Amino acid sequence: MNQFTPKLFDVMKSYSMEQFIKDVVAGIIVAIIALPLSIALALASGVGPEQGIYTAVFAGFVISFLGGSRVQIAGPTAAFATIVAGIVAKNGMDGLVIATVMAGIILVVMGFLKFGNLIRFIPYTITTGFTFGIAITIFIGQIKDFLGLTFQNSPIETMEKLLACFENINTFNFQALIVGTVSLAILIIWPKFKKLDKIPPSLVAVIVSILMVKGLSMNVKTIGDLYTISSKLPTPHTPTVNLAMVRNLLPDAFTIAILAGIESLLSCVVSDGMIGSRHKPNMELVAQGAGNIVSALFGGIPATGAIARTAANVKNGGRTPVAGMVHSTVLLIILVVLMPYAAWIPMPAIAAILFMVAYNMSGWREFVSLCKTSPKSDIVVLVITFALTVAFDLVVAIEVGMVLAALLFLNRMSDVTEVKSYTDFDEEVDPALDPEHIKHKVVPKNVLVYEIIGPMFFAAADKFMDIHTEKNIDVVIIRMRAVPAMDISAFRSLEKVAASCKKRGATLVLSHVQEQPRSMMEKAGFVDVVGKENFCPNIDAALAHAKEIYESKKTKIGK
Repeated sequence: MNQFTPKLFDVMKSYSMEQFIKDVVAGIIVAIIALPLSIALALASGVGPEQGIYTAVFAGFVISFLGGSRVQIAGPTAAFATIVAGIVAKNGMDGLVIATVMAGIILVVMGFLKFGNLIRFIPYTITTGFTFGIAITIFIGQIKDFLGLTFQNSPIETMEKLLACFENINTFNFQALIVGTVSLAILIIWPKFKKLDKIPPSLVAVIVSILMVKGLSMNVKTIGDLYTISSKLPTPHTPTVNLAMVRNLLPDAFTIAILAGIESLLSCVVSDGMIGSRHKPNMELVAQGAGNIVSALFGGIPATGAIARTAANVKNGGRTPVAGMVHSTVLLIILVVLMPYAAWIPMPAIAAILFMVAYNMSGWREFVSLCKTSPKSDIVVLVITFALTVAFDLVVAIEVGMVLAALLFLNRMSDVTEVKSYTDFDEEVDPALDPEHIKHKVVPKNVLVYEIIGPMFFAAADKFMDIHTEKNIDVVIIRMRAVPAMDISAFRSLEKVAASCKKRGATLVLSHVQEQPRSMMEKAGFVDVVGKENFCPNIDAALAHAKEIYESKKTKIGK
């Protein structure tokens, strides 16, 4: 199976009319679910409501058509809300288009370089930390509309928004709170009625809130009061690009690309478990990249796989990418026919929907569990990533989190690596567990044996200095059966050990050198310096060789 063939082309080989009907039904239901969410997430991102629909239409269609998953539903998600709002506030819509297109190009390149499986190397503590941080940021950003507050100047930073809410609490609108509370109650209670779960609670909340505001003539702001809504189809727009803007937006582009990659592949893994399938991670990254490029050029915002909408697709019978394409087509029809009516949606209802989005994505239980059970170093990464996401932005949080996680990992790995002399092994070792342990061997006179345990790299290179020769020592054996890899820093330290042995007249013997370290030694000419005869396949051969060297020296001295 070709990893760069879209999943759509694979499933078409055995596609049936029965499955087509199921995909159409699932696509229509998912479109109804996606409609209020797309509008709400667009507003949370600081753009117009129709731009959320553009994203679900264009990016959703392209990602389903080219994607590596059978059931992935793509569109705007909460993960991008804060970073998109920041880009728009600082660089305008042209800046967002440039950043999203660059992110799309990065994703395509990542896919063709087969980075699909490398996303898993981003620590879980970082993804959990910034996800919880994004949820808190979205929650804080919606307090204003939920309470009907009025700001003279809307701040950009999260903590400034929170402070502004306190400063402007005197503008509190009780009617807005009633509409928001009723909407939130519907979102919480409606899913508990299993017979009604086919109807999206967000759609019910929107309809009820509209009826409340219109029917009771309530003084509550609606989308139409704040935005001019267009039902026209967007035309491609190419922004003016310059090198300074590209350089300025590159960190944001990488953040969008990484987020899109993580969230889409995570969604694929979840959906695979639901339908017993297997996605193509690299093809999915290519599709995500193409979808984001098209979305940006047609007025949309960044998109990725949406876990909740993907799960709804599976739950309603969708089993092929056709369902995702139908979802986008239905949203396109809604955009043209019904979009003007979106102006009636009250802002407190949008805030309530986003409160639920924030709660569902937060993973607060997992956050608390990690704080209780994780090592202190992991907790540090988790909490710092979360705090930086809320206090600053996602770019800073991911950069600092990754650097901190890498440093802590290196420190942990350096602690794992050990250099022990055979005299350091004081514990009794069961021969049945490790028959090759040095405690079960006879070490000849005037011979030192050291064993290196763990990878030898720059963070642990100084531990080679624990290997030292003593007076009257003829042979130093370094046992390397537990060294899977070695970098240049550790190799330079090993060269110093070899030079020290030569200076003292001792012979350096290496035992059981694995493939990667041996290859490095051969390329650097170290094998010839030490002597090929002094490389032994195992400890028994090394001890026997050391005995021969000792007896040979003893014979020469006797003569």
